[in-house]
Amino acid sequence: MAEDMFEEAQEPARSEWPARQSDSGENRSARPLADRLRPTEFGDFMGQEKLVGQNAPLRRLIDGNRVPSMILWGPPGSGKTTLASLIARTTDSDFITLSAVTSGIKDVRGVIDIAKVNRQYARKTILFIDEIHRFNKAQQDAFLPHVESGLITLIGATTENPSFSVIAPLLSRCRVFTLAAIEDTHLVQLLQRAVPELNEVEEEPPIEVESEALDAIVQLSDGDARRALGILEIAADVAREQHAEAEAAPITRDDVVAVVQRHLMYDRGGEEHFNLISALHKTIRSSDPHGALYWCERMLAGGEDPRFILRRLIRAASEDVGLAAPNALVHAVACLDAFEKIGQPEGNIFVSQLAVALAMAPKSNAIYMASKRTAALIQETGTLPVPLHLRNAPTGLMKSEGYSDGYTYDHDEAGHFVPKQGLPDELEGTALYEPTDQGQEARLQERLSELDAARAEERAARKKP
Repeated sequence: MAEDMFEEAQEPARSEWPARQSDSGENRSARPLADRLRPTEFGDFMGQEKLVGQNAPLRRLIDGNRVPSMILWGPPGSGKTTLASLIARTTDSDFITLSAVTSGIKDVRGVIDIAKVNRQYARKTILFIDEIHRFNKAQQDAFLPHVESGLITLIGATTENPSFSVIAPLLSRCRVFTLAAIEDTHLVQLLQRAVPELNEVEEEPPIEVESEALDAIVQLSDGDARRALGILEIAADVAREQHAEAEAAPITRDDVVAVVQRHLMYDRGGEEHFNLISALHKTIRSSDPHGALYWCERMLAGGEDPRFILRRLIRAASEDVGLAAPNALVHAVACLDAFEKIGQPEGNIFVSQLAVALAMAPKSNAIYMASKRTAALIQETGTLPVPLHLRNAPTGLMKSEGYSDGYTYDHDEAGHFVPKQGLPDELEGTALYEPTDQGQEARLQERLSELDAARAEERAARKKP
């Protein structure tokens, strides 16, 4: 039966990546500049030398036609789709592309059917999925048995951290290759290569790009090659409109800045959100007001909700400042309250003020560590009984059982303090809060030493035979 199926099966047409169109200026001008300049061979690929340069690991696998299932992870415009297109052109495989934005389980099943027929003809099937992080868990699960069996080689492209956006079983079956943002020197080379392409398509008037304008485009691109080419294309259109009757259309730095606003890469629900808030918290902890102010303003400029930042800073006021400067927590809560009353954009100043204030405050994590230490101790020792003298005795029965027996009301004594046991019997004498010598905690450290010494003396006297 298997032989009959093999005889009846028709060899599927190979899915080729669209070839670069170069037949006419009219056809080319209808396509975005970034698409027209997409490399067709590795020699034209800008950046990512650690991955696809001569003798680089991934390049050797591609040249040897041994492409593994992989996840290409990198920021926008770093070359993920371009790399996939190069793999399509250089490997002896049926290369099929899907977009997670527009595809579903039905499309995946169709690819699997093609792959099964390909296997009968000893042909490999490579499936490229752009924006793979947009597939849900069930959709990603559908790939598992086929990647495991080698029926398909999966190449997924994502701007999201695969640790969070790709399910663990699929991630374990793929190699993750990280692409970096394109370096400035490569962006300049790419832009210089793009100018003749623009002039070849639209000859009248030809554009001329000043070096300062190239630098401005690079600066505004943040390592995104697609964005850099898009900015150049917009600037060229504006320049040609302004200089329609001239022999040349110059593009200056001012022209670039005038037509493009800086785009800050920030995703309030993605990894960059957590990267920046981590940087803010850690610079506050290291008493760096410059760094704290920078990361705070970066988040605000990226559109982060100031309330989120303020809530995190309230946490830092206790975790990292603590009793070294007890008023820091009061200050933090007051800034959140002030923001709620004022709103944006005026209220953003409270976020910056608090970030700098916490960075400059003396630091202590004694409360934070005491809390963790105590929680761990409770998990270890369980529900130890409360000593009788610390229990309340609202009924006669409780009093007869010894509840509250021997308790002395501290405020009735000199100094408003009576040394007594405050922990369960099994833990008596255990030190959980250990103040530092920073800020106001230095005075707390001195006072705690006196109090603990008095308690130790009382404990020793009580336990004398």
